[in-house]
Amino acid sequence: MNDFVYFFTFQDPSIAFVVLGITLLGIGAAYVGTFSFLDKKALIGDAISHAVLPGICLGFILAGQKDPAYIVTGAFVSGALATFLTSWLRTNTKLSEDTIIAAMLSVFFGFGIVLLTVIQKTGNPEMAGLNQFIFGNAIAILEEDLLIYGGLAVLIIICLSLFQKEFSLLVFNPDYGKAIGYPMGTIRLVFNVLMILSVVIGIQAIGVVLMAALLITPGAAARFWTDKLGPLLILAALFAVISGIIGTYISFVFPQMPTGPWVVVCLSTVALISFLFAPKKGVVFKMVARNRYLRKSHREHILKTLYKALEEGKESLTIEEIYEAFPYQTQESINSIKSLYEDQLIIKNQNVISLSIKGKSAAKRVVRLHRLWELYLNEYMNIAPDHVHDSAEKLEHILTPELEDLLENRLNFPKLDPHQETIPRDHDEL
Repeated sequence: MNDFVYFFTFQDPSIAFVVLGITLLGIGAAYVGTFSFLDKKALIGDAISHAVLPGICLGFILAGQKDPAYIVTGAFVSGALATFLTSWLRTNTKLSEDTIIAAMLSVFFGFGIVLLTVIQKTGNPEMAGLNQFIFGNAIAILEEDLLIYGGLAVLIIICLSLFQKEFSLLVFNPDYGKAIGYPMGTIRLVFNVLMILSVVIGIQAIGVVLMAALLITPGAAARFWTDKLGPLLILAALFAVISGIIGTYISFVFPQMPTGPWVVVCLSTVALISFLFAPKKGVVFKMVARNRYLRKSHREHILKTLYKALEEGKESLTIEEIYEAFPYQTQESINSIKSLYEDQLIIKNQNVISLSIKGKSAAKRVVRLHRLWELYLNEYMNIAPDHVHDSAEKLEHILTPELEDLLENRLNFPKLDPHQETIPRDHDEL
């Protein structure tokens, strides 16, 4: 508890620098990563994050110490070279994009490990902590580091905010953007530069190995919650910032723990929660909605069965007859009969089931929707009458009153369906 209070009250100015840095990094990376995710270029971020390691090592060799300016410049040049080679190979060879990216990732990262090993064997005392660039250590961020990394993060955020429309065209419809006069090639180049910079500013806090997760995971998690670009960017930034601060706090409490893996663990937790529980798109929500739809469908199928019995002159059906109408769905039928009885849509007299007045009205609507849709499929889609039943069986449960009115008007209030069965109305008597 003391560590928690000490960390989040910013009694130590260096902690305030770290939190500010990880916040700016999270927002910048989430913004770039969200556009990259929407552009289906997620793997490029992974390749760039691994490709900057040789540049970090070369920057250290040239400076003779961990000079942020040299390291950032080296990382940027290395990342830019990997991006250029990826684009060139994609244009001039028949290799698939994922093959090219995998090759760039392996070659550059392998070369970086070789350089890191060479540096370790030189005995340079300034190399202590250089390997933290692999997995990240946000606590090691100093004030001079914040000026460079934070400044670049602010530049990324400002660029993406000011030119959101242009980058949206790049992601969603570059051909349209080119047609109306936007220089899409230049916009793509600027976006690639911003992506490289977003990787570069995260190398010390998150590390080159895991920086791709900070780029892509926030946008992927936020995508479960919204379909609108503005809220998507805000949510992605929020997820990245919260995960970054929690990961940094764990590194502060346990100094042996690198920051990057814990940030990724937090992000993965957020993504898992989004995957499971996000409204409309979450797995749990979909399961609940599906079960609700299946229960509603079965209830309406029973109402329709009872109504068809009325059309045939039978006032009621026994429970056994209903079970026989829905083989292998006995438990569903039991639950539906109980639900219909509680809603006063059916009347139970020992083993006999019949429709109540309220139930007849509800059953008529289901049958009407079914037969209207069958007629529509037959007349407007040219589907044979003996092939329309299954589609109508599925759609009758989701047609709204507005669509019902539209169908009625389009079909000119028909009296018969393709099978020459009456399409019932509320005023009809059985």
